[in-house]
Amino acid sequence: MTDATRLDLLLAGQSPQVLGVALIGSGSAQAAQVISNDQLSQRVDTNDEWIRTRTGIGRRRVSDAGQTLVDLAAEAGRNALTMAGRSPEDLDLILLATSTPDDLFGSAPRVQADLGATNAVAFDLTAACSGFLFALVTAAQYLRTGAMRRALVIGADQLSRFVDWDDRRSCVLFGDGAGAVVLEASDQDGLLGFLLNSDGSRGAVLNLPAIDTSSPLVDEAVHRAGGFQPIVMNGQEVYKFAVREVPAVLQSLLKRCDVSPDQLDWLLLHQANQRILDAVADRLSVPSAKVLSNLAEYGNTSAATIPLMLDEAVRDGRVCSGDLLASSGFGAGLSWGAALLRWQGPA
Repeated sequence: MTDATRLDLLLAGQSPQVLGVALIGSGSAQAAQVISNDQLSQRVDTNDEWIRTRTGIGRRRVSDAGQTLVDLAAEAGRNALTMAGRSPEDLDLILLATSTPDDLFGSAPRVQADLGATNAVAFDLTAACSGFLFALVTAAQYLRTGAMRRALVIGADQLSRFVDWDDRRSCVLFGDGAGAVVLEASDQDGLLGFLLNSDGSRGAVLNLPAIDTSSPLVDEAVHRAGGFQPIVMNGQEVYKFAVREVPAVLQSLLKRCDVSPDQLDWLLLHQANQRILDAVADRLSVPSAKVLSNLAEYGNTSAATIPLMLDEAVRDGRVCSGDLLASSGFGAGLSWGAALLRWQGPA
């Protein structure tokens, strides 16, 4: 259907055919430096056993002085396009899910320029650790209506820039990275359903807050200072939120889609804490062998965790074309959601 035909239908009060969305390629990028638990113990009072038993994390990757958020995002996007067999010029949309842009005015246009995606509109979306899932659903709506044909959805974060590296409760958790997925309008749908939620009334348990200071401007007037404080987190409350809301939203989605947990090939969750992954799988009665996890190698990379994990599992042969995945992102906001996905990229 051409854009002109679609417009004629809309003007006539008729709805054009809703298209499906195929997930046809994935890619990822890792930060340059690997920091082990033992190395962190040189800076704060912790040790490998303490970190692993509480989080499942063994090491994390941290960007070096020359590696930007745009570098990571563009590399992940380029790898996803290569897998999908598409060129940057084929893209109509680039959505960058990030809470740590290089430029607060937006980093997605710089990714667009880096890739040479001259036909794509590009913008950032911020929803913290839920960001990639929210961006995936958002991009899919542009494709479903026929307004656009292909989209590149990237989740990328450099939380190392905002971690208090002297706070042993939080510094052990986070790392940097990027992951991406190419979406394409199709008559076969790879996004079978989704549910998204936010609750700002509980948002104080996980923040990356602005600096709360002001400076004189002129006369009696003042202006707010720019900049941000380190990440502030109530880990116990975040854990309780995750193990309560994530199983619930996944159960609601599966029921809506008339899919039982035993029909799933994989459970693809935001990689926040191995205990959370285990608790969610247990409540859904999904065996541990079906739970994708790379926490031990990367830690929590925020918006990057889901696409980074997906790309790893696709490339090592675990996730195959046609596989059914239930995914959930959750984190600051508070925000959380779930999506039922059918992988349609290369096996």
